[in-house]
Amino acid sequence: MRCEEARQRIASLPDRLPAPADILMPVVLDAPAGASRGGDRSTLGGRPAAVLVLLFPDDRDDARLVLIERATHDGHHSGEVSFPGGKAEPEDVDAVATAMREATEEVGLDPDAAGVTVVGRLDEFLIPVSDFRVRPIVAIADRTPAFIPDAREVRRIVIPPVDTFLPEAPIRMIERTIDGWSLRYGAYDVERLSVWGATARVLSQLGGILHLDR
Repeated sequence: MRCEEARQRIASLPDRLPAPADILMPVVLDAPAGASRGGDRSTLGGRPAAVLVLLFPDDRDDARLVLIERATHDGHHSGEVSFPGGKAEPEDVDAVATAMREATEEVGLDPDAAGVTVVGRLDEFLIPVSDFRVRPIVAIADRTPAFIPDAREVRRIVIPPVDTFLPEAPIRMIERTIDGWSLRYGAYDVERLSVWGATARVLSQLGGILHLDR
């Protein structure tokens, strides 16, 4: 998809956002003995956080996104693929400020140099394992940003085309065991990385928006 077409399609986000693909939602096949599978999550709790869903043109004017492979460390989300982002800090006036600050820190984004414009927000979601309530902020850049990864947090920067996440794009089913939980879920394959969980669902929702008839 050309960046100008993507710009036109996300310039005004619909009031009712399309739902992510159902097969991306993890399904518990088996749980550790005595473990609870969780209760009602209809009311979001958690600590506020935000991620930046940034579209930008490559040198052929195709629309791309920026993702990061996180550095390996002790704790949640080690080595996972995600958007630039993180928890809100006291100085952040809102979720946009959080997403922009984190993108500046993690991938060296200069919003002014790249001509970044914020266009809206996608559905908020809760990450129970780390207790974050995350708001995805959608933005588009006029120019390809000069990305510089923060080696402490980012193993590498990945810039897939948005076509990778349109509704007809392939989704691979995976079964694996994490901390004793046996799960099945769908994932996108991006540069030999598996993109799953909340990041995949945000990408699927964005792809649905880009695919809508206007």
